[in-house]
Amino acid sequence: MTKNKDSTRYYSTQQEINVAQAIDGRRTPNSGATLFFKGDVVTRSFCLECKTQTKEKKSFSIQKEWIQKLQEEAFSSGKPNWAIAFNFGGEDQSTNYYIINEYLFKKLVREEDEQCKP
Repeated sequence: MTKNKDSTRYYSTQQEINVAQAIDGRRTPNSGATLFFKGDVVTRSFCLECKTQTKEKKSFSIQKEWIQKLQEEAFSSGKPNWAIAFNFGGEDQSTNYYIINEYLFKKLVREEDEQCKP
């Protein structure tokens, strides 16, 4: 891992480590650039792509191409789910937000609502 804090790779690696620890996943070698391991972080059922900023930003744009590529990588890796983890950079790079599809969000809402039944 590069230790140069001016390097984009440094911040990306730090985010991948944080996400992997948060979800009990594992980082993939070379950020998923190998033939067999895709995505930045994986669990048994998820393939995740991590996106971060080197400096604090007030907004973050999600590109449709990222989602399309990640969907393909998840499918080819046999992972039924995918998510994009992102943060706004700056001092608090450990706070990540996740983009998921509507199907998975609806499933999450149903499960959470079931837990909240009186």
